[in-house]
Amino acid sequence: MSFDANRHKREERAGYNLIAARYAESAALRAGLNAALIGAADLRPGQAVLDLASGPGVLARAAALRTAEGFVVASDIAEQALAEGRRRAAEANLLFAAADAERLTFRDAAFDRVLCGLGLMFFPDVPRALAEMRRVLKPGGRAVFSVWGEEARAPLVACALQCIRRILPPPKAERLSPFRFGSRDLLTRTLAAAGFAEVDVHVHVLSCAFDSSQAYWQAFRDLAGGAAAGLARLPEATLARLGDEVAQELAPCRQGTGYVAQSEVLIAVAQRV
Repeated sequence: MSFDANRHKREERAGYNLIAARYAESAALRAGLNAALIGAADLRPGQAVLDLASGPGVLARAAALRTAEGFVVASDIAEQALAEGRRRAAEANLLFAAADAERLTFRDAAFDRVLCGLGLMFFPDVPRALAEMRRVLKPGGRAVFSVWGEEARAPLVACALQCIRRILPPPKAERLSPFRFGSRDLLTRTLAAAGFAEVDVHVHVLSCAFDSSQAYWQAFRDLAGGAAAGLARLPEATLARLGDEVAQELAPCRQGTGYVAQSEVLIAVAQRV
């Protein structure tokens, strides 16, 4: 089974376009993580900020509130997700621009900060995407990333994926793992190899509570990105079976009458020299 980068991008674009409104409405689930990213970025008034893999601009909106007299550009390959963000945004200093992270259309040294929340692992050509981020950063500028930790430590995503693997036939084309940068050492080496300096990687624990396993399953579908396009094509009976199965996978997360999924996310901060 081979990997098709163009097919992967089409699936990601279709998935995020499909779930754009639901993704924006589920923003509260990641509020703590977004706050940690904003804090790590050390945003200041007057800065120019680029938010890559922005979807409907949830993280970008938070950044815009911290950069008065500056501006934030929310960028993604999913143009309908950006349109959803534009519809919801009230911040005058928030702009939206469709772009492929591996082929950014911005000039050199245009931004003080580059943010990328839970997106790096889905870029087919990571070295090229990182080179583009470094190119558009000003000297001394800061790039901040979040990626999922190891699969065993990220039940928020892993529980649903385990059910999908067990019930559905193997995919016809290879998919990028959301956990591909779950190792702190690998993430550090990858950023250093791209020319970034002063790389610091630390763990953030993302805690999400759900009243039921079905609420978890719906949340996964609301945030699933590229997987959402494939799930949307499944028969309702198969989707229902998947929803039933997640209760088994979520059992270790049971607390009282609901579930609490505590997942490790790696936050990386790096500078352009």
